[in-house]
Amino acid sequence: MYIPKKKNRTRKIFLSVIGITMICIYVVDLFSVQIVHGDEYRERMNSVSVYTMPVKASRGEILDRNGESLVSNRQGYSVIFDYARFPSSSEKTKRNAIINSLLTLFHEKNCEWNDGVPLMLNEAGEAVFPEHREPEVLYMKSEDLLDLNDYATPQNCLDAAIEKYELSSFDKPRARELFSVYFSMFKNQFSASSPYTFAEDVPMEVVAHIKENSDIYPGVDISIDSYREYPDGKVAPHLIGTVGVMSSDEYESKSAETREQLANKNLTEEEIQEIKKKAYAMDDDIGKSGIESVMESYLRGSVGEKTVVIRADGSSEEYYSKEPSSGNTVILTIDKDIQQVTQQSLEKRILELTAAEGLEAAGAAVVIDCTNGDIIAAASYPSYDLSTYYDDYDSLVKNPASPLWDRTVQSTYAPGSTIKPVMALAALQEGVIDEYTTFYCDSVFEYLDQQYECLDAHGNLDVRGAINHSCNIFFYNVADKLGIKRMNTYSSLFGLGSKTGIEIPEVSGVLAGPDYRESKGLPWYSGDTIQAAIGQSDNLFTPIQLANYCATIANNGTRYVPHVIKSVKSSDYAKTIFETKPEIAAVADIDPHYFTVVKEGMRRVVTEGFCQYSFANVPVSSAAKTGTSQVKKIVNGSLVKGNNGFVIA
Repeated sequence: MYIPKKKNRTRKIFLSVIGITMICIYVVDLFSVQIVHGDEYRERMNSVSVYTMPVKASRGEILDRNGESLVSNRQGYSVIFDYARFPSSSEKTKRNAIINSLLTLFHEKNCEWNDGVPLMLNEAGEAVFPEHREPEVLYMKSEDLLDLNDYATPQNCLDAAIEKYELSSFDKPRARELFSVYFSMFKNQFSASSPYTFAEDVPMEVVAHIKENSDIYPGVDISIDSYREYPDGKVAPHLIGTVGVMSSDEYESKSAETREQLANKNLTEEEIQEIKKKAYAMDDDIGKSGIESVMESYLRGSVGEKTVVIRADGSSEEYYSKEPSSGNTVILTIDKDIQQVTQQSLEKRILELTAAEGLEAAGAAVVIDCTNGDIIAAASYPSYDLSTYYDDYDSLVKNPASPLWDRTVQSTYAPGSTIKPVMALAALQEGVIDEYTTFYCDSVFEYLDQQYECLDAHGNLDVRGAINHSCNIFFYNVADKLGIKRMNTYSSLFGLGSKTGIEIPEVSGVLAGPDYRESKGLPWYSGDTIQAAIGQSDNLFTPIQLANYCATIANNGTRYVPHVIKSVKSSDYAKTIFETKPEIAAVADIDPHYFTVVKEGMRRVVTEGFCQYSFANVPVSSAAKTGTSQVKKIVNGSLVKGNNGFVIA
């Protein structure tokens, strides 16, 4: 076919333009690959893998009201398994050799490692399940792990583990230990994004040995972590609380919270990333009790992220792609010095009582600022040391004196005569007595064919004298005139028998009356009203309720919500996250003069009454009321009677 020269020339020009364009594109692309992004592409070509792993953040500190440290952090070393370098699950022989070498090292150095499998060997060498770990035992038997029936015996579990993980060449104790590592690795979802922590807070000599013998321990690495440190672990341990590794239930609960938060379709990308940074891993620490638990969301920092690049030649590079953020600082209302004095005084007095009475005693003391509800000190005895809590845990749990129990907020007691000041206030305000009304006490009160006693025959007493001498007869008469309904109206105003609202977990106690009896399916008798007026019957109050009740008397009827959190600040103290403001729970509309009358009666208790010697050297004007209630205990198989004693001041 004939093509005219002009058209032929046009086609040549067109093809030339296309060719030149393609060459230009190639040159530009080559320049981009080799010059602009050359390092990046060379790294990609040379690298075997690039992965990220979480970096734990330090927990926030806990300080007293004056900035004194109660809980801080220190750096320590953990032994971890790095998934990218550790032999794969198919290389069981290599894995067993590494783990076995580590176990041998830790036994030689007398160091602890994370032995978490619910399978032990008893003194006879028989496999047994430890007590109180049924959920973990079921998990161990589950299809995901050993794939055994629920009724499988401990020996069945050990045999299955030996077979699955090829542990037959090891003796039974070592095989169990190896399986424990595998159990924890599986439970903690060991992966590239989730390293497994073999041991925590290990000594430097162990760290040095692992580093110097890296060829023996491929995939075993050292991480620098922060650990809780206590300047004095005996200061307010019940209040501060403990930190520990998450349980399965805690992990599931926190994971569910994270999923629920992420389900919000209105979240920004920044908010999503922040939630993910706050998400928990299976081996994370969490507050278990006290302030550590209550303020977990503030104390826990934001997890960082480390990127690891492993190249074909075996070299590697690590860098932070996200820096971890430390937790916030929690400042308490506690005064460290007053807390220490309170604890020492409480312990001294209880030991004196134990020696004198022959009964092992326990107790609590609460110091509260009546102008705002600040808890200045809160002591429970017997107590424990936070710095040795986990070392001492078994003995603490088995101790019949229950040193882990916080008696300030978790124990309730019949208050005895400490209830009499509010009974006096109720009677004065309701007009059933005035400040000069007297009742005659000959030590016996006849009521509906029943006799109720007083410890002494006091003669004629007015309300001031009745409070000072703690005369039962006076308050039996008051109860008869008031009735239980009005008695409880006033007791409730002062917070007795109900939770105070303090930030840490507390029990409510019991305010004696028909409502409580009805809830138990029992009747309320007229004689119960008489007994309730002197703090008996069903009345059960916590020490913090009694302290706050006394504070309400001190400030003429304004009851504050007690609190132990003063404020929360950022880790660098630059920002105040929140500050607790005084919160009024109730105001008792009682004539201020009646408070003066009651305080005068309580003042006599420390100037001329039962407490005059104890308060003789107190350098401030004081007022108090004592209370005693009888208790019965079984001691060495015998029923023994004793007393609970109280002082509100």
